[in-house]
Amino acid sequence: MFCFEFIMFPKLTSKLKAMEKIRCAWCGTDELYQKYHDEEWGRLVTDDATMFEFLILESFQAGLSWITILRKRETFGRAFDNFDYKKIAKYGEDKVEELMQDTGIVRNRLKVNAAISNAQKFMELQKEFGSFYNYISTFTGGSRIVNAWKVHTEAPATTELSDAISKDLKKRGFKFLGSTVIYSHLQATGIVDDHIESCFVRNTI
Repeated sequence: MFCFEFIMFPKLTSKLKAMEKIRCAWCGTDELYQKYHDEEWGRLVTDDATMFEFLILESFQAGLSWITILRKRETFGRAFDNFDYKKIAKYGEDKVEELMQDTGIVRNRLKVNAAISNAQKFMELQKEFGSFYNYISTFTGGSRIVNAWKVHTEAPATTELSDAISKDLKKRGFKFLGSTVIYSHLQATGIVDDHIESCFVRNTI
């Protein structure tokens, strides 16, 4: 009977096996959220292209849920030249108006303009520090912060580290990158590992 069920319902069996994995509860049962959690969240990122992609997405998330942004990630990529900060830094008013007509992204003029100015400031940081990761490392000493939470709700929304980075970025002219957004960025790029102790991903990174 068991073999029969496995043959007849392979998709159901696959889902049941996936459900056996212990994950951080914030990703729930949404397949896109789980894929992001399993393959990206908390894994160390050092390249500037990916760093900037997360900064763009996270700056647009302000006031919205992360899953909303994830579902628009592909269209964001198409709209913003695959998150190429060198191209974005050169956007003019025509491009801004084009973006404001794009229903596939979050059409917030302030955030669109911030994405452009942030790209320009991002490149200034590169000139000063060599890379955005190097800039972040001036605050972390180049070390990852690995926390030990029993449940995901123990993780804070901000820390002294995210406060300091956000404050410095603001001084440098960055926008929509408050402390909460920056802490999310540190989690997403693996500078901070906030996977709960029992999460299966924790032992793979």
